[in-house]
Amino acid sequence: MKRYIIILSMIFGLISFVNAQPKTPTAVELATKSITAMEKKVKLNPTQRSIIYNYTLDMYTQQLELSKKQQAGNGSEDDTAKFYKLQNQTVQNIRNLLKGDQQTDYDAFLEEQLRGGDKKKKKGKHSKDDDDEVVTGISGLKLPAGTPPANQ
Repeated sequence: MKRYIIILSMIFGLISFVNAQPKTPTAVELATKSITAMEKKVKLNPTQRSIIYNYTLDMYTQQLELSKKQQAGNGSEDDTAKFYKLQNQTVQNIRNLLKGDQQTDYDAFLEEQLRGGDKKKKKGKHSKDDDDEVVTGISGLKLPAGTPPANQ
């Protein structure tokens, strides 16, 4: 009787362990999430949305195939190069599709994605009107005038 209880508890434990494993998102889920986030920043017409969705869906489908291949141990450096080439090609195709202000909004969207997405600031000592100015690029690395370097 004890054996049956132990075996049943091991089976239930194994089943719950398998169900608790995170599922890899599908290409459709990734493309939908990406296009939704992009639409918040870039005003797209329905035609642009459809075409960009198809570009991102194709990119994510191929990238998931490449990542599965790499996880299986069959990946090569050429696959990694393909991965980045495909990503750059998709970004270029999207940029070619956008017009005027949409391109600058898209560049801002890409920069935000590279920083880790749209993170909401914690409310703290600062009031709503107090926003810290974020300086990007080389100018963000320069010290204010009269400030000695840290190693002196």
